[in-house]
Amino acid sequence: MQIIPIAGGKGGVGKSLLAVNLSIALSQAGKRTVLADLDLGGSNLHMMLGSGRNTSGIGTWLTRSEVEFSDIVLDSEYENLRFIPGDAEIPGLANITSNQKRSLIKNLGGLDADFVILDLGAGTSFNTLDFFLISGSGIIVTAPALTATLNAYLFLKNVVFRMISSSFNGKSPAKTYLEQVASDGDGLQRIYIPGLLEKLEGLDPVKFARFLKKTEHFSPMIVMNMIEDPKDSVKAEKIKRSCEQYLGVDMEYLGVIYRDHLQDIALNSRLPIIKYKPESVISMAVYRIADRIIQKSSEDHSLLDIQTLDESYQNAEMEAELDFDFKQQDLEALLHSGALTKGELIETVKSQQYDISVLRKENNLLKSKLIKASEQGFKI
Repeated sequence: MQIIPIAGGKGGVGKSLLAVNLSIALSQAGKRTVLADLDLGGSNLHMMLGSGRNTSGIGTWLTRSEVEFSDIVLDSEYENLRFIPGDAEIPGLANITSNQKRSLIKNLGGLDADFVILDLGAGTSFNTLDFFLISGSGIIVTAPALTATLNAYLFLKNVVFRMISSSFNGKSPAKTYLEQVASDGDGLQRIYIPGLLEKLEGLDPVKFARFLKKTEHFSPMIVMNMIEDPKDSVKAEKIKRSCEQYLGVDMEYLGVIYRDHLQDIALNSRLPIIKYKPESVISMAVYRIADRIIQKSSEDHSLLDIQTLDESYQNAEMEAELDFDFKQQDLEALLHSGALTKGELIETVKSQQYDISVLRKENNLLKSKLIKASEQGFKI
């Protein structure tokens, strides 16, 4: 059984969209799949899945001793797919205790399935980081916007720091040093991870070896969502280079997903896009990602080398070009068939222009912040 946590450093990048549709794609491939809503405190995955309001979920199981974990693993309308709701209406669910978290992780690991997909909340709370670290093969979903790519990098930086912190537990000079770094408000964001690791190795070589052992099984993957142009796919390479240089983490490029107005229509219809229109550009991208995950699960992960990682980025760029052509052909076909009027096409273009203007404003704002920070000697 393989657990695949799906996270995004920034909200609204489409991690839930990927979690739902990827789970369906895996189940359609004959894989016994469980989809769990771990966006505790903000659970709404049942709406995207198209199921009704659930009377029980993780919150019910955590707060009522008579409820068994098996009671909240519900069948879905899709063959081979089961669903674990989150129960967002229960107060305080976002702040579960360490014991509750350990119990939840233990039960998730005991599920009888081929794949368990975890939809995590946005942000970098300890619970989110720990859920992401249940498996070494988590997926980071990001978007071309500069704020989204930066948050994806910072999320991974927090994950690495969480791995370091959990490796150097107990009383030791290394632990004391880490606590000093963490107590500094901006210490984590400013710290240079390779330099930190060099310092920790000198303070506690035994526990440093424990940390290295953990990193052997840590191979996160990235999906670039909401792209508008093939050039957007290249932005994932910048995250990859930053992770290699500043975090010592190698990341595989799992695929790209184009922005598609059909997703909004599907969501308003309470249908996953993969069911609403299986031949859509989003659905085809999700099927590719599912095939890649199935293939990876049957491979020897120790054979994953730098060449394989580089090829994953080349493949993603090629897929971006192909999907872009398909998307353009799809729009032209709708226009000529009469299903899409010229007015609707104009509205689509206007919507894209608005999105571009929003991204430009975000970029200009972030640039001004970076310039100001650099003048103060701040370094990400």
